[in-house]
Amino acid sequence: MKVLIDACVLYPTVMREVVLGCAREGLFEPQWSARILEEWARAAGRLGPGQEALARGEIALVEADWPGASVEPRGRDLSRLSLPDPNDVHVLAAAIAGSSDVLLTLNIKDFPRQYLGHEGVALASPDPFVLGCLEEAPDRVVAVAARVLAEARRLSGEDWRIRALMKKARMPRLGKALEATGRFD
Repeated sequence: MKVLIDACVLYPTVMREVVLGCAREGLFEPQWSARILEEWARAAGRLGPGQEALARGEIALVEADWPGASVEPRGRDLSRLSLPDPNDVHVLAAAIAGSSDVLLTLNIKDFPRQYLGHEGVALASPDPFVLGCLEEAPDRVVAVAARVLAEARRLSGEDWRIRALMKKARMPRLGKALEATGRFD
């Protein structure tokens, strides 16, 4: 399954690490466009000096991990598509160009489902999408979550709990389901 990942999912960090962790586990094939990656870098840059450069380093690593993931929207799609937020047309156009099965975004309201359905692209937000991955491959998603939790603890110096970390990452249902596995202390 090909999944076009919007910039709002690639940035913030915890959400990105969970989603891309699932891709590393072979649960789906990630896709994005150069413009989506640029939006990630610019969003990080708003956090302060050095943050954009850090994001660009992370982007280089992600591109190295998935060298075929970048898709570019076609001009004809960019000109024919219309969405409530015109700035999101490039995202749907990239999904169409990549023959994506799913467009993964937090901005659900900006992508009318019936419009995407006409284009052959399903719409999903990260929380239910990764929850579906958990149901499909519990051991692999628990392993991803454990790595993300360990890294969050290491970087922050805080004793995060999986449910609280996922809630902060805007994936509360996933956090509750992970906690219910009994595999997180």
